[in-house]
Amino acid sequence: MNYSTLKKSLALSLVAVTGVATLAVAQDAPATTSSTKVFGGRQQYRTWSIGVNGGVLAPIVAIGGSNDFNKWDVNLGYGLNIRKQLGHSFGLELNGVRGKVSGSNDAGLAGAGNNATREFETELQYAVDLRGVVNLGSIDFLRRENSVGFFVTAGAGYMAYSPKLTLANGTVIDNKGKYTGPVGDTHDAADYIKGFYIPVGAGVKFKVSERVNFNLGYTMSFIDADNFDGVYAKGTTKDKFSYGYAGLEFSLGSSAKPSLEWSNPLATMYDELKDPTLRQEVEALKGRVTAVEKSVEDLKKDTDGDGVADQFDKCPGTPAGTAVDGSGCPLPKMVADSTATSNVTGFEKISFDFNSSVLKTESYPTLDKLSSVLRENGGKVTVNGYASSEGTAAYNVKLSKDRANSVKTYLVNSGVNASQVATKGNGEANPIASNDTEEGRIQNRRVETARN
Repeated sequence: MNYSTLKKSLALSLVAVTGVATLAVAQDAPATTSSTKVFGGRQQYRTWSIGVNGGVLAPIVAIGGSNDFNKWDVNLGYGLNIRKQLGHSFGLELNGVRGKVSGSNDAGLAGAGNNATREFETELQYAVDLRGVVNLGSIDFLRRENSVGFFVTAGAGYMAYSPKLTLANGTVIDNKGKYTGPVGDTHDAADYIKGFYIPVGAGVKFKVSERVNFNLGYTMSFIDADNFDGVYAKGTTKDKFSYGYAGLEFSLGSSAKPSLEWSNPLATMYDELKDPTLRQEVEALKGRVTAVEKSVEDLKKDTDGDGVADQFDKCPGTPAGTAVDGSGCPLPKMVADSTATSNVTGFEKISFDFNSSVLKTESYPTLDKLSSVLRENGGKVTVNGYASSEGTAAYNVKLSKDRANSVKTYLVNSGVNASQVATKGNGEANPIASNDTEEGRIQNRRVETARN
């Protein structure tokens, strides 16, 4: 194809592209995007698309490198593509391209005399590849809707081609239908050489409508062979070709869904946060929190001021200053002994398990009563710890001291001043029952309190 014919073909292609794009804009209705969610999955978008393209094939690439021919021709190529968008910024694309690639040499560059290679023409039966497509972003990414975006691609492919050489003396070498072995079929002669290639490209796309994109792209294909142009360079170089194209891409799927590749996650997140349903849920949650806070305040309410919340006060309306127990009922009056040191009347002994200084829950009511008396009436108390006769005397003194300290810790944590409570470990001294029986030893594992 000469340059004049190519220009006419490209002009007709652009006219067709413009006509189709205009028709698509006129007929396509905007997709509804308000229902999409940030983590709603791909099913809420259109993710499949197909495309057609046409452009220029050439035996060179933009990054340069060595070539077997120093002049290249402009030839028309055309192709198809199918893409699955996996995310707003990445997709997988199956591409196919056909056409021809050709070039020529100045006299004397490719050999000597009549055997010099003057020109080549390679029929590209097909070049099919699977590539990843990365959307780099849009020049208007700060806007809610993007309409211009850039992309890069890379992948791997398989191709079939047949080069034809013309020598300086006019001899044409065309081995189509004669290829065998590694370059053709394994057994029978083949029309085309087959092999692998690596496509790497970049481009820009324009959102014509909700259904149609107009793409401009450029792909460099690096062939895993040195016979694409029919000339072998003794394996020192690999051949390559490029494809610059323009094309239309059509999004498939329900018109009620937006296209994933043009989605704007920031805008979707903003819409989701502003969703009236979400705001109603937040307001309802605030109401539930307020109700919980009110319940907590009700739990803390103490109408008679006796230190016991109304929810647990079994004796409401207790006069101010009355000493009460844990249920809010008045404590019995203290009757003090006439001696300087005596037991606090009205309080039971605090019992402990074998070899333990941990308070039993059954002791809490007794300790709560003692705490109330000390907080209301002041004064000091001595907490005497005792142990049964098991173990050594020294160990039992320590154990009895630990038991006394457990009682003091409880009283202090309940609001009694630490200076009001003294502790003493008496060990095995002063048993109140025989240590010869388990029943007696249980009674001796105790704490007693005495008012100072």
